[in-house]
Amino acid sequence: MADARVNRGTVGAKPKLAARGVGVEKGGVRILDGVDFEVSQGEFVALIGPSGAGKSTLLGLLAGLEAPSEGYVEKDGAPLDRPGLVSYMPQSDLLLPWRSVVANVSLGLEATGVPKKVARERAAESLERFGLVGFGGAPPWALSGGMRSRVALLRTALLGRDMLLLDEPFGALDALTRRGLQEWILGVRDELAATIVLVTHDVDEAILLADRVVVLSERPAHVALDLAVGLERPQTMEQETTEGFAALKARLLAALGVLG
Repeated sequence: MADARVNRGTVGAKPKLAARGVGVEKGGVRILDGVDFEVSQGEFVALIGPSGAGKSTLLGLLAGLEAPSEGYVEKDGAPLDRPGLVSYMPQSDLLLPWRSVVANVSLGLEATGVPKKVARERAAESLERFGLVGFGGAPPWALSGGMRSRVALLRTALLGRDMLLLDEPFGALDALTRRGLQEWILGVRDELAATIVLVTHDVDEAILLADRVVVLSERPAHVALDLAVGLERPQTMEQETTEGFAALKARLLAALGVLG
C-alpha cells in the first residue's frame, strides 16, 4: 500500500516512468511479482530492498534492457520497449583504462553518433561542474574511487536524457568517500536536470538523497512500502540528526524486516 503522503506530481499528468504489474521469472525462479510504482517528472526516487530482491533486475527493465515476463514499463505514457530512451549507470564504472577522462566521458556521446571532436569538446566543457578540472587528460587508474564515480556519472548525464537510472553508483566506495559523494550529489542535483531513480542498499543514503523511497519485499518482490521523504529542501547532511530523519529510517527498516 502506497504511503498517503507520496507526491504524484500534477494531477492528470502522465508519470515520467512507471512499472505496471511487472513480473520477472528466470530459470523457473520468480524474481519480481506484480511490481507497481510511478516516478513523476523531476522526482528523485530511491529503490531499496533485501539483497537478491531484484532491484538491479527492475532497474534494467526500467532502462529497457530487457522485457518483463508480465506487465510492462511506460515512459511518458508510452511503452518503453527498447534501450537508449533513458540514461543508465550500472554498478561498475566501466571506465576504459586506455582512454583519458575526457575520452571516457565522451564515449556515450560518440556511441550515439556525435562526432568525436564535438563529443570531446562537450565532455571537456562539463568537467568543472563535476569537480574534474585538471584531470581531463588523466587515465582512470590515476583517479581516486570517488573521482572515477564522478567520471562515470558525468558520462551518463552528458547523454542529456530526461531520465537517469543509477545502480548503486557509490556501493564500492569506502565510507568517507561515499559520504563525500553523497554531499556532492546533493549540490549538483539541480544541475543534472533529470528525473532520477537510484538503487541503493543504504537506508540513510536513500533518505538523504531522495524525494521518495520505494521498498521491495523479499523475493518474489513486490512494493512493500512507497514512502515520501518530506524533508525540507534543499536536503543537507545535517538533517541526518533530526527526529524526522530517525522516524523515516525506522519506518524503512521495519518495512525491510530489520525492526519490529
